[in-house]
Amino acid sequence: MSDDRTPYISVENVSKVFGGYAALDDVSLEVHEGEVLCLLGDNGAGKSTLIKILSGFHQPSSGTMKIQGEERVFKSPRDASDLGISTVHQFGGTFELMSLDRSFFVGLEPTKGWGPFKWFDRKTANEIVVREMQALGITRVSDGNRLVGSLSGGERQVSAIARAVYFGAKVLILDEPTAALGVKEAAHVLRIIMEAKLRGLAVVLVTHNVTHAMTVGDHFAILIHGEKADDFAKGERTREEITDLMAGGEAMGELEAELARLVAAGTQPA
Repeated sequence: MSDDRTPYISVENVSKVFGGYAALDDVSLEVHEGEVLCLLGDNGAGKSTLIKILSGFHQPSSGTMKIQGEERVFKSPRDASDLGISTVHQFGGTFELMSLDRSFFVGLEPTKGWGPFKWFDRKTANEIVVREMQALGITRVSDGNRLVGSLSGGERQVSAIARAVYFGAKVLILDEPTAALGVKEAAHVLRIIMEAKLRGLAVVLVTHNVTHAMTVGDHFAILIHGEKADDFAKGERTREEITDLMAGGEAMGELEAELARLVAAGTQPA
């Protein structure tokens, strides 16, 4: 599928080898601002390796990555962060025994005072974190002093997304954000993803859940054993086609045929 726009991120023929094992093999993808790219695949498909390359945790063994058309080499996650790429992991990357305002600003704390006599400006931090959380629909958070561990799983996800947006993220990489959530909380996180898209952010959603992917996704890529098995836009595949491909497609068909043959041969239990 051709697209004349310059993507915010493009990976071209990227491979990653660990001790002779190819975790990724010749993968090319584009991530556009104002769109949600859903990265689908079973365990071991290479999704985690790919997002670690996008976020600067790994360097590819071969291939190139470009940011807004310019080739870049990330030597650390800081390099990715400096270019607006923020990764939110399954449990929000938060600290359960830390207050919400401390967690929100960890490493980037607002301060009062000057020189060696600076201290954490808790009042400012508290006001900002409550405002940002409530702007994304978490209205029951009215005090930034509460512990992160007192938040639900969905609220922690929203906290991490709000932090990324507040600090200027251009790309949100969300690693299985709804995997451990109930229906209501998962729906809220999906709404936040749509909000991020409407704000012009590029979103990479890593998920096993085809329903969630089809709800928010604009473009889809399926990885199988480190290779890109399919790459398509919204509406170009049915839910059944996507699920079948993720489950192995031909392998599942062969299994069903073998079971039918055994039944026909009379080997089923009496």
